[in-house]
Amino acid sequence: MSRVGGWATRLVRAAADARRYLPEPVRRAVTRVKDRLPRVLVERAMGREVHVGTLQVHTLPTVRDAPVRLFVGPANFAGQGYLWARAVESELGTVAAVSFAPERPGTFDFPVDLAVPELTYLDDFEWHARALDYVRSHFTHVLFEAARPLFGRTHNLNFLTESKLLTRAGLRVAVIAHGTDVRLPSRHANDPDSPFRNGIIPETPLLEDRAARNVARIAAFSGPVFVSTPDLLLDLPDATWCPVVVDVERWRTTRPPMLSEVPVVVHAPSKSAVKGSNLVEEALRGLVAEGAVEYRRIEGMSAAEMTQIYTEADIVLDQFRLGSYGVAACEAMAAGRVVVGHVDDQVRDHVRAAGHGEIPIVQARGRQIEEVVRAIIADPDAARAKAADGERFVRAVHDGAVSAATLRSFLQEGPQ
Repeated sequence: MSRVGGWATRLVRAAADARRYLPEPVRRAVTRVKDRLPRVLVERAMGREVHVGTLQVHTLPTVRDAPVRLFVGPANFAGQGYLWARAVESELGTVAAVSFAPERPGTFDFPVDLAVPELTYLDDFEWHARALDYVRSHFTHVLFEAARPLFGRTHNLNFLTESKLLTRAGLRVAVIAHGTDVRLPSRHANDPDSPFRNGIIPETPLLEDRAARNVARIAAFSGPVFVSTPDLLLDLPDATWCPVVVDVERWRTTRPPMLSEVPVVVHAPSKSAVKGSNLVEEALRGLVAEGAVEYRRIEGMSAAEMTQIYTEADIVLDQFRLGSYGVAACEAMAAGRVVVGHVDDQVRDHVRAAGHGEIPIVQARGRQIEEVVRAIIADPDAARAKAADGERFVRAVHDGAVSAATLRSFLQEGPQ
């Protein structure tokens, strides 16, 4: 093994074990250094087989001729980059859009127009050069997602540097924040139910570092700034809310909720600590013991599998720690289920002030879940009415039309 390889192996393995034996400041420093190493070196140091893609494998999509051509990436969390791209194409008419994201092992594959292996995205400098040329020569606008760079390590993983490069090339650029990329744990921890208190999420200091860095970079960014959920306006007060998008027809079901003798309650956490799964299961213990509900905790299911799960559900318990709502809650509402979650007044007020009415998510903090679920069971007619309100709300706010309208002013700006 080379001297560099041996050093990398020791560092990477130390970082992997750091959580168990290093003091917090040292752990964070080691992790930061590891994160700056080429991903290929990291994977090989851990004894994993790696394959870096070649340019021949990754055909760049043809861009439809249109006055406005938008490139969106590189996050595509929950398929949002792809859905925003489709929304501006279908709603604005004069826009052609391409979404981009690296393929991340161990995650679900959401639709995307351009995907390359994560190692190619991070460390293939020939790919970076080709992708940069593709974006500069084929597009008029770029929407950076989650303050992440499009071209890997070429510009030190700094989207701000890339944005200036693209602006000098005549493109219009904007950035949209998704969530943990800018949500400051130090701010959010003021909420008594925050997952960033009491060591619930061990990675909180690293999340704080990343969010603070991204917020600072976005503050230095001169283009339009958007957020995908209204709660993020507390971290980026000058941003504009651009709603998440769901395919409402894909999630639509025909079975009304609350018709079975024993209602089915579903909780499908993407991250249990963030969603407050421990609060859910503690609250439902008595209801399950009484036979008042059938509880199903769902994890690791694809979107296709979730459509069937929601068909069988009556009540969906979303999240009880973040104080907002996102793609998962919108999917459940689109399926016509009664959705329960903790949504802060700030979020509800912003949606109402934007002209979209009340968010039809039944309000409950963790300590109120049992009481709220019992009330839903006791009045199934009111519950079905709330579920119908949810369907209408998602169609009105989250089918892509509002998102496209929000992005319209940015996309109407001509090339620089």
